[in-house]
Amino acid sequence: MGPSGCGKTTLMRCMNRLTDLNTQTKVTGNIFIGDRDILNTHDDINEIRKMMGLLAQRPYPLPMNIFNNVAYGLRISGRKKKRFLEKRVEHYLRQVNLWEEVKDRLRDPAAALSIGQQQRLCLARGLAVDPRIILADEPTSALDPISSQLIEEKFAELKTSYTIVMVTHILRQARRIADHVVFMYMGEVIEQGPAEEFFQNPQMEMTKSYLKGLFY
Repeated sequence: MGPSGCGKTTLMRCMNRLTDLNTQTKVTGNIFIGDRDILNTHDDINEIRKMMGLLAQRPYPLPMNIFNNVAYGLRISGRKKKRFLEKRVEHYLRQVNLWEEVKDRLRDPAAALSIGQQQRLCLARGLAVDPRIILADEPTSALDPISSQLIEEKFAELKTSYTIVMVTHILRQARRIADHVVFMYMGEVIEQGPAEEFFQNPQMEMTKSYLKGLFY
Protein backbone atom coordinates (compact mmCIF):
# COMPACT_ATOMS: atom_id res chain seq x y z
CA MET A 1 0.00 0.00 0.00
CA GLY A 2 0.99 3.60 -0.41
CA PRO A 3 0.03 6.82 -2.22
CA SER A 4 -0.56 6.95 -5.97
CA GLY A 5 2.63 6.78 -8.02
CA CYS A 6 4.73 5.20 -5.27
CA GLY A 7 5.59 2.07 -7.29
CA LYS A 8 3.02 -0.47 -6.12
CA THR A 9 1.91 -1.54 -9.60
CA THR A 10 5.49 -1.52 -10.91
CA LEU A 11 6.52 -3.90 -8.13
CA MET A 12 3.63 -6.18 -9.03
CA ARG A 13 4.61 -6.09 -12.71
CA CYS A 14 8.07 -7.24 -11.69
CA MET A 15 6.53 -10.26 -9.99
CA ASN A 16 4.92 -11.63 -13.16
CA ARG A 17 7.68 -10.29 -15.41
CA LEU A 18 5.42 -7.91 -17.33
CA THR A 19 8.27 -5.40 -17.05
CA ASP A 20 9.99 -7.55 -19.70
CA LEU A 21 7.55 -6.16 -22.26
CA ASN A 22 9.25 -2.76 -22.01
CA THR A 23 12.80 -3.15 -23.32
CA GLN A 24 13.81 0.22 -21.84
CA THR A 25 13.04 -0.91 -18.30
CA LYS A 26 15.93 -2.30 -16.28
CA VAL A 27 15.15 -4.50 -13.29
CA THR A 28 17.81 -5.61 -10.80
CA GLY A 29 17.65 -7.62 -7.60
CA ASN A 30 15.86 -10.83 -6.73
CA ILE A 31 12.28 -12.04 -6.38
CA PHE A 32 11.98 -15.48 -4.85
CA ILE A 33 9.03 -17.85 -5.01
CA GLY A 34 10.19 -20.45 -2.54
CA ASP A 35 13.81 -21.09 -3.51
CA ARG A 36 13.27 -20.02 -7.13
CA ASP A 37 14.60 -16.63 -8.21
CA ILE A 38 12.17 -15.69 -10.99
CA LEU A 39 14.14 -12.61 -12.08
CA ASN A 40 17.41 -14.42 -12.66
CA THR A 41 16.44 -17.57 -14.46
CA HIS A 42 16.46 -19.12 -17.91
CA ASP A 43 13.05 -20.71 -17.30
CA ASP A 44 10.25 -20.01 -19.76
CA ILE A 45 8.69 -16.68 -18.75
CA ASN A 46 5.24 -17.90 -19.76
CA GLU A 47 5.61 -20.76 -17.27
CA ILE A 48 6.46 -18.22 -14.58
CA ARG A 49 3.41 -16.14 -15.47
CA LYS A 50 1.18 -19.21 -15.32
CA MET A 51 1.94 -19.41 -11.61
CA MET A 52 0.13 -16.12 -11.13
CA GLY A 53 -3.43 -15.01 -11.76
CA LEU A 54 -3.76 -11.27 -12.39
CA LEU A 55 -6.74 -9.14 -11.37
CA ALA A 56 -6.46 -5.58 -12.68
CA GLN A 57 -8.06 -2.32 -11.49
CA ARG A 58 -10.75 -2.61 -14.12
CA PRO A 59 -12.02 -5.99 -15.29
CA TYR A 60 -10.98 -7.03 -18.79
CA PRO A 61 -13.12 -9.98 -19.85
CA LEU A 62 -12.11 -11.60 -23.12
CA PRO A 63 -14.31 -10.72 -26.13
CA MET A 64 -16.23 -13.98 -25.93
CA ASN A 65 -19.07 -15.46 -23.92
CA ILE A 66 -19.10 -16.06 -20.16
CA PHE A 67 -18.41 -19.79 -20.43
CA ASN A 68 -15.44 -19.39 -22.77
CA ASN A 69 -13.86 -16.70 -20.60
CA VAL A 70 -13.37 -19.27 -17.85
CA ALA A 71 -12.70 -22.19 -20.20
CA TYR A 72 -9.95 -20.28 -22.04
CA GLY A 73 -7.25 -21.00 -19.47
CA LEU A 74 -8.26 -24.65 -19.30
CA ARG A 75 -8.12 -25.06 -23.08
CA ILE A 76 -4.67 -23.51 -23.51
CA SER A 77 -3.32 -25.99 -20.98
CA GLY A 78 -4.66 -28.85 -23.10
CA ARG A 79 -7.83 -29.66 -21.18
CA LYS A 80 -10.51 -29.59 -23.86
CA LYS A 81 -13.05 -32.34 -23.22
CA LYS A 82 -16.54 -30.89 -23.16
CA ARG A 83 -17.77 -32.59 -19.98
CA PHE A 84 -14.57 -31.71 -18.13
CA LEU A 85 -14.83 -28.06 -19.19
CA GLU A 86 -18.46 -27.86 -18.10
CA LYS A 87 -17.65 -29.18 -14.64
CA ARG A 88 -14.60 -26.97 -14.13
CA VAL A 89 -16.26 -23.81 -15.43
CA GLU A 90 -19.09 -24.36 -12.96
CA HIS A 91 -16.55 -25.04 -10.19
CA TYR A 92 -14.68 -21.78 -10.72
CA LEU A 93 -17.83 -19.71 -11.15
CA ARG A 94 -19.11 -21.14 -7.87
CA GLN A 95 -15.75 -20.40 -6.28
CA VAL A 96 -16.25 -16.69 -6.95
CA ASN A 97 -19.97 -16.74 -6.06
CA LEU A 98 -21.06 -16.03 -9.63
CA TRP A 99 -22.62 -19.31 -10.76
CA GLU A 100 -26.17 -18.63 -9.55
CA GLU A 101 -26.16 -15.25 -11.29
CA VAL A 102 -25.01 -16.49 -14.71
CA LYS A 103 -25.84 -20.21 -14.98
CA ASP A 104 -28.76 -19.53 -17.35
CA ARG A 105 -26.81 -17.23 -19.66
CA LEU A 106 -23.38 -18.77 -20.04
CA ARG A 107 -23.49 -18.16 -23.80
CA ASP A 108 -24.11 -14.42 -23.37
CA PRO A 109 -21.21 -12.01 -24.02
CA ALA A 110 -19.11 -11.43 -20.91
CA ALA A 111 -19.28 -7.70 -21.64
CA ALA A 112 -23.02 -7.82 -20.86
CA LEU A 113 -22.26 -8.43 -17.17
CA SER A 114 -22.08 -5.62 -14.64
CA ILE A 115 -18.63 -4.31 -13.72
CA GLY A 116 -18.73 -6.16 -10.40
CA GLN A 117 -19.73 -9.40 -12.10
CA GLN A 118 -17.01 -8.92 -14.72
CA GLN A 119 -14.41 -8.58 -11.98
CA ARG A 120 -15.54 -11.84 -10.37
CA LEU A 121 -15.52 -13.47 -13.82
CA CYS A 122 -11.93 -12.33 -14.34
CA LEU A 123 -11.05 -13.79 -10.95
CA ALA A 124 -12.62 -17.11 -11.99
CA ARG A 125 -10.63 -17.00 -15.23
CA GLY A 126 -7.44 -16.42 -13.25
CA LEU A 127 -8.16 -19.29 -10.87
CA ALA A 128 -8.81 -21.64 -13.80
CA VAL A 129 -5.09 -21.75 -14.67
CA ASP A 130 -4.32 -23.19 -11.20
CA PRO A 131 -2.06 -20.34 -10.03
CA ARG A 132 -0.01 -20.40 -6.87
CA ILE A 133 -0.30 -16.63 -6.47
CA ILE A 134 -3.08 -14.13 -7.16
CA LEU A 135 -1.87 -10.63 -8.04
CA ALA A 136 -4.65 -8.10 -7.42
CA ASP A 137 -3.94 -4.51 -8.48
CA GLU A 138 -6.53 -2.32 -6.73
CA PRO A 139 -9.21 -4.83 -7.76
CA THR A 140 -12.10 -2.93 -6.15
CA SER A 141 -11.23 0.62 -7.24
CA ALA A 142 -13.83 0.61 -10.06
CA LEU A 143 -16.53 -1.24 -8.11
CA ASP A 144 -19.53 -0.19 -6.06
CA PRO A 145 -19.48 -0.91 -2.29
CA ILE A 146 -21.50 -4.14 -2.55
CA SER A 147 -19.29 -5.57 -5.32
CA SER A 148 -16.20 -4.49 -3.39
CA GLN A 149 -17.45 -6.34 -0.33
CA LEU A 150 -18.00 -9.51 -2.39
CA ILE A 151 -14.42 -9.38 -3.70
CA GLU A 152 -13.03 -8.78 -0.20
CA GLU A 153 -15.02 -11.67 1.24
CA LYS A 154 -13.83 -13.93 -1.55
CA PHE A 155 -10.20 -12.98 -0.93
CA ALA A 156 -10.64 -13.77 2.76
CA GLU A 157 -11.68 -17.29 1.72
CA LEU A 158 -9.10 -17.74 -1.04
CA LYS A 159 -6.11 -16.73 1.06
CA THR A 160 -6.33 -20.06 2.86
CA SER A 161 -5.47 -21.77 -0.44
CA TYR A 162 -3.50 -19.14 -2.39
CA THR A 163 -0.92 -16.48 -1.78
CA ILE A 164 -2.59 -13.15 -2.55
CA VAL A 165 -0.55 -10.01 -3.26
CA MET A 166 -2.93 -7.07 -3.28
CA VAL A 167 -2.29 -3.42 -4.09
CA THR A 168 -4.57 -0.96 -2.32
CA HIS A 169 -4.53 2.64 -1.16
CA ILE A 170 -7.65 2.14 0.98
CA LEU A 171 -6.62 1.92 4.63
CA ARG A 172 -9.91 0.40 5.77
CA GLN A 173 -9.59 -2.35 3.19
CA ALA A 174 -6.04 -3.20 4.21
CA ARG A 175 -7.09 -3.33 7.87
CA ARG A 176 -9.92 -5.72 7.03
CA ILE A 177 -8.10 -8.31 4.95
CA ALA A 178 -4.32 -7.98 5.18
CA ASP A 179 -2.09 -10.43 7.05
CA HIS A 180 1.13 -8.61 6.13
CA VAL A 181 1.56 -5.02 4.95
CA VAL A 182 4.27 -3.42 2.81
CA PHE A 183 4.18 0.39 2.81
CA MET A 184 5.85 2.11 -0.15
CA TYR A 185 6.68 5.73 -0.95
CA MET A 186 8.50 7.14 -3.99
CA GLY A 187 9.63 3.73 -5.18
CA GLU A 188 11.01 2.56 -1.84
CA VAL A 189 9.74 0.19 0.82
CA ILE A 190 9.43 2.35 3.94
CA GLU A 191 8.09 -0.24 6.37
CA GLN A 192 6.66 -3.73 6.37
CA GLY A 193 5.39 -6.22 8.89
CA PRO A 194 2.40 -8.16 10.24
CA ALA A 195 -0.78 -6.17 9.66
CA GLU A 196 -1.80 -5.83 13.30
CA GLU A 197 1.64 -4.61 14.31
CA PHE A 198 1.86 -2.30 11.28
CA PHE A 199 -1.42 -0.54 12.06
CA GLN A 200 -1.18 -0.54 15.85
CA ASN A 201 2.50 0.27 16.28
CA PRO A 202 4.14 1.74 13.14
CA GLN A 203 7.86 2.39 13.51
CA MET A 204 8.59 5.01 10.85
CA GLU A 205 7.42 8.62 11.06
CA MET A 206 6.35 8.58 7.41
CA THR A 207 4.18 5.54 8.08
CA LYS A 208 2.58 7.24 11.06
CA SER A 209 1.82 10.33 8.96
CA TYR A 210 0.28 8.23 6.18
CA LEU A 211 -1.93 6.29 8.58
CA LYS A 212 -3.12 9.60 10.07
CA GLY A 213 -4.11 10.76 6.57
CA LEU A 214 -1.60 13.61 6.53
CA PHE A 215 -0.63 12.82 2.91
CA TYR A 216 -2.02 10.63 0.12
